Amino acid sequence: MYPKLSETIELLRNQEIGEERKAILAPLIDFIQKRLEEQKEVILNFICTHNSRRSHLSQVWAQVASFHYDVPNVTCYSGGTEETAMFPKVAETLQEQGLFISKISDTENPVYAIKYNEDKHPIIGFSKRYDSSFNPTRGFAAIMTCSQADGGCPFIARADKRIPITFEDPKISDGTSEQTKVYKERSLQIGAEMFYVFSQIKK
Repeated sequence: MYPKLSETIELLRNQEIGEERKAILAPLIDFIQKRLEEQKEVILNFICTHNSRRSHLSQVWAQVASFHYDVPNVTCYSGGTEETAMFPKVAETLQEQGLFISKISDTENPVYAIKYNEDKHPIIGFSKRYDSSFNPTRGFAAIMTCSQADGGCPFIARADKRIPITFEDPKISDGTSEQTKVYKERSLQIGAEMFYVFSQIKK
């Protein structure tokens, strides 16, 4: 992994996860563990309303955590109940935390290549509906990362499991002097929780 990313990972691994959050994360741990025991691919689709902030952070950190803990056959996706664009501050925050990010296409909905290791395929980041042809069509867990998507999408077609793991939207800080701090903190929170999840997996 890249040196700066390794430093961030040490921060993530040392963050305290409260008992209440551990209980919320338990169904995701169970889903991953069961898939591995059944020798099936672990497919996770993180869903938020706009697929612009929390769902991307969750997708990226879950993929990095699976690699760090050497949990095999994990592929992470993200989607929204509507398509917008990945918010630029998300890419900036992840880059500051050690990931290598390049913009593949510069449109209203840019496409980013997000690398966590030189020898691994990059994570492809862009906004899309959760049922986009880019995303899995069956055999996946739908992880609802915001309360609006959780409430607005009671049914995700062909998902094997639907798991609510909601995070506060860093958007509340947009246009304020606290923006950089809030995005950093939310990224670290999501990262720490994804690292906790994968640290619990028995291979």
